[in-house]
Amino acid sequence: MSQQVDDSDLEGLVNDVIHGDRNALAKLFDHYRDRLWRIVQFRMDRRLVGRVDADDVLQEAYLDAEKRIEHFLHDSPESFFIWLRLIVNQTLIDVHRRHLGTQARDASRERSLSGGWSAESTSFSLSHHLLGEMTSPSQAALKAELAEQLNLALEGMGHLDREVLALRHFEELTNSETARALGISEQAASLRYVRAISRLRKILEALPGFRDRFPK
Repeated sequence: MSQQVDDSDLEGLVNDVIHGDRNALAKLFDHYRDRLWRIVQFRMDRRLVGRVDADDVLQEAYLDAEKRIEHFLHDSPESFFIWLRLIVNQTLIDVHRRHLGTQARDASRERSLSGGWSAESTSFSLSHHLLGEMTSPSQAALKAELAEQLNLALEGMGHLDREVLALRHFEELTNSETARALGISEQAASLRYVRAISRLRKILEALPGFRDRFPK
């Protein structure tokens, strides 16, 4: 479990990081560890489950953050958490490339949206987590069919709307953090989230068998 830091101490620790204090970096990384772990779990390709541990990804990301500590203000001057999220995502993309090789999704495409993920990658993660753990033999065919239909439906949403949905609902970012991560206004992030949730509800209701598997 991560060690929480009082809100009153956060600003001081961030200021210490700006001045190169690696102890402050360690405290802040540990403070945000649970949130960063959820991001890794959401974004990790299912082919890596059992092969790559989320904690190992976070350890690698922390070491990278130490190397890049002097670049914090240049990379993300408005939010320390968004800076850590960027590093974690870039680390995970590198992990995908190392383990999946030519099967990995193209890294340049995955970094196409403010250091984030490609439309294909986000749709895949959304589909997997919406379908949940349907793993029994009797569910396998249904899951594959629903996944294909869900991916097609999600592709009908705008790329930015999908990202807002992923960040707000699955990565559990605040509206303000989502706006910063995507480089849009908070009002735009809020409006897109409401629209995306409404669109998602209609998509799920239209999928045969989905309502029975996931009642409201």
